[in-house]
Amino acid sequence: MNKKTLVLGASDNPSRYSYLAINRLRNNGHEVIAIGRKAATVADVNIETEKKPIENIDTVTMYLSPAHQQEYYNYILSLHPKRIIFNPGAENDELYDLAKANNIQPIEACTLVMLSTGQY
Repeated sequence: MNKKTLVLGASDNPSRYSYLAINRLRNNGHEVIAIGRKAATVADVNIETEKKPIENIDTVTMYLSPAHQQEYYNYILSLHPKRIIFNPGAENDELYDLAKANNIQPIEACTLVMLSTGQY
């Protein structure tokens, strides 16, 4: 099942987990939108630098440290995703609580592991 996913903190650096996530999400047939610091392309996905309106987001997968997440709080909540995955290093109690208060499921997990074990 295609789960439209926003990769937040996307990078075109092959050594970054967000890069691997974009590739694996696409290989698993998921539609991917990516936002990062610089415009680039990974697989067939353009990394955007601006917060644009997106409809029907299932999952936000977080690759930003908590210090860089706050500017995205309102944006993420405005997308009304079903869940936010806090990948290792992105755990954030404040956003976790905001997600729960807005009926968004917060998950502390690794997108790559979830994909490889069929739990995505």
